[in-house]
Formats: sequence, structure tokens, C-alpha cells
Amino acid sequence: MEKIVFAAVSRNYFNMPVWIAQHQRMFADEGLDVAVELYEGVDEVTNRLRDGRAQLAYGITEHVVLDSEAGGFLEIIGGNVSRLPFSLIAGKSIKTFDDLRGKTIGVSSLDAGSSSLVMKLLAARGLEYPRDYKMRAVGPILARWDMLQSGEIDAGLQGAPLNYIAVDQGFTSLCEPREEVPFFQFTSLNVDQRWAAANAATTMKFVRAFVRAHQWFFAEREGTALIAMRETGITREYALRAWDEYTVGEIFPRDGDASTAAVQALIEISSRIRAVPHRVKSSADGYINRSYLNAARESLSGRSTAKAS
Repeated sequence: MEKIVFAAVSRNYFNMPVWIAQHQRMFADEGLDVAVELYEGVDEVTNRLRDGRAQLAYGITEHVVLDSEAGGFLEIIGGNVSRLPFSLIAGKSIKTFDDLRGKTIGVSSLDAGSSSLVMKLLAARGLEYPRDYKMRAVGPILARWDMLQSGEIDAGLQGAPLNYIAVDQGFTSLCEPREEVPFFQFTSLNVDQRWAAANAATTMKFVRAFVRAHQWFFAEREGTALIAMRETGITREYALRAWDEYTVGEIFPRDGDASTAAVQALIEISSRIRAVPHRVKSSADGYINRSYLNAARESLSGRSTAKAS
């Protein structure tokens, strides 16, 4: 078995396709022993991809855009969260957006991730940063949930199923961002293009399992719920509700691909605070390398044809 390291952010539902590939032995079918390493900091995941401590990752898509524009070697080779599974959840005493004036909103990072999206949502309600509210970099979803409960922050984006859990406990859902931003490539399957090119066969094996895992996710409600319960500790009720939202809303891509429209939306929204002057790449597709995914699909199609005959 060939050993590789896969890095991701926190123990949340975003990681379901990779957990499925593990539990259903899809990686093993490809001769891969994949160690999934989880980190609470979004920057830590990207740094490990850059320095080779991880070979592939579910990372913040904006990190790839910024790295590429700075002359780096990160690229997107598959999708993950292409549509937003979040609610903007606030403390129990906060009932309207106007109540956020002077309050602190927790974000994953001030340099990438959810901060630009929060700014867009609040600007649409007449609240401008930093005039009307503060933002604090506190890390990903689980950290934001802990700090919201403790009162260290007053609001933050919460993804399914933690948004359901929060509302059921009396916290306030101020809005559903997906209704205002239909596409947004929040996270993606990322790689250092130099490693992928030098290890093309291994990359192909991973992506084949990755594609199969997405197919299995959309077909297996109960099976996915069991894996989600085991990996995240959520109850069956919330695991099923999360699956329902992710499949109906197509939060994950059915085919495992990144979304050009979603990457473009990310670029446009993030430009509110991170304008990239003299942009090198002229379109969202410039950050995406679909060669491994296309080859994996062709390979899997050939397997299906062979079995049928």
C-alpha cells in the first residue's frame, strides 16, 4: 500500500467524501493508505500542502487563488464545498442584523475564507466593517460554535448540521447565505502541482476513489449518516438532516468537480478586501486543473463498460 497524507480543516461535514472513501475501502481498492490529518487552523492545512507534509488537502479555495497569483504552485484538482451550507448564527439575545452593531463576528481567518462573505452579507444590510462591527479570526466551524456558546463572539457562519443544532438550542439564524450567493467555492481538493505531476499515477488513484466517494454519498443516505455519526459525533437526526441539505442543495459536486462559476464568485466577493492587482490569470478556470479528474472519469467509465460486457 502506498502511503500519502491528506490534510483537512477540523472534524466537520465537509470531509464526508474522504471519510467515505476510507470507510468503504475505496482508497484501499486503489492501493492507497491515506492518513487523514485534521487541523483547526485553515492556514495550517495550506502550509502543510506547500511544504510537502501533506500531499493533498481540502483547503480554502481562496488560498489557491492567492498562492497562484503570488507565483506559487498550488492548484485545484477537484471540488468540495461549491455552494454554501451555512447559516449566519447569532447569540440568543440578537434578533436582527441591527443588533450586530458594535458586536464581534467570528471568522475562520481575516486573510481568507469566511471574512469577505460576512462583509458582503452585512454590507447588504447597511453594516460596514470596521465601522459597525468587529471581526475576530477564531478558526473553523467547531471553534466558532464553541465561542458562540461561551459568548466570546456574538455571531458567525455555522455549517450544517451545527446550524440546526444552534437553532434548536435557541440561537438566532439571521440569514441563509446561499439564498443571496448561489455559488461560492469555499473549499476544494487542492494539491501542489509539482508533486501531482511527479506522482501522476498516485494522484489518479486518489481522484478515482474521490469520484467514487461522491457517487456513493449521493446514493447512500443511511450509510452516509452512519459514517457522519462515527466521524463527527452528531446524532442520527442531525446526520440525516445534513445529508438532505447537501444532496438537495448539491453542496458537494455530484461529479467531484470544482465549479467555475463558484470560483469566479469567490474571486469577486473576496475582492472586497483582497484586491489582486495585475491579475495573472484571466478566468476562474485558470486556477483549476481538471486533467486528473477527467482521466479518472474515463478510467472509471472503462471499468464499468468492462464489467457490463
